Amino acid sequence: MGGSAVEPALRVEGSDVRVVTLNRPAHRNALDGDLHLALVGEIRAIKEAPEVRALVLTGAGSAFSAGGDMALIETMQADLGARRAALDTGRQLFRAMTELEVPVVAAVNGPAVGAGCTLALLADVIFIAEDTYLSDPHVGIGLVPGDGGAVIWPVLTGLSAARAYLLTGDRVPAAEAYRLGLVHRTVPPDELQAAALAYARRLADLPAFAVQQTKRILNLHVAAAAATVLEAGLDAEQRSFDSPEHHQVLARLRASNGT
Repeated sequence: MGGSAVEPALRVEGSDVRVVTLNRPAHRNALDGDLHLALVGEIRAIKEAPEVRALVLTGAGSAFSAGGDMALIETMQADLGARRAALDTGRQLFRAMTELEVPVVAAVNGPAVGAGCTLALLADVIFIAEDTYLSDPHVGIGLVPGDGGAVIWPVLTGLSAARAYLLTGDRVPAAEAYRLGLVHRTVPPDELQAAALAYARRLADLPAFAVQQTKRILNLHVAAAAATVLEAGLDAEQRSFDSPEHHQVLARLRASNGT
């Protein structure tokens, strides 16, 4: 008797336009260790695949990504080794996304939260469903958004808006995200995937060397910010797991969940 097949953490389709779908819909595509590693591995594989000319990144189900997986966060609080390993994987994902020369188009089909928000914002061109939002609520659970949020938000919006939203974790509705320059275009939900694919196809049909080198040069702005901020941010996030406020928030969540 055969059991049911286990769904992969990522669904990968296409050739010259590669479509990578975060595939934990029952968990709203929260980034656990397996999904983090699968993303890093796939992006590195694309870097070595000359036939890939553009990448579309999206989520299965109702969310793009709900951010950090709660079970992983609990483990990171209790186990320093697991915490350091998880934050190192976050560092690897940030580097893989920003060093990939193939252009990335994000199709944000539902909420992009925390680490999921950072992942979306690391794309080169971002399409977002007009009925959803972005948010980085690290501070609300007593953590520092050191895994890339504190790098990429100021690059895209300037410091004023980055401060306002990263210090509070407030949701940024799609229309406001467009106004702030976080995303390229808002799209009706039923048109999102087609719009992102069409844009990716347009990029794939342009001269590859010119597209990829232009992206590389533009991403030097992100690299310059990362050189100043990323390691300090990861260190602050690592230490924030030991803060009394973070412990209190997780204790309240456990109590509300009856665990």
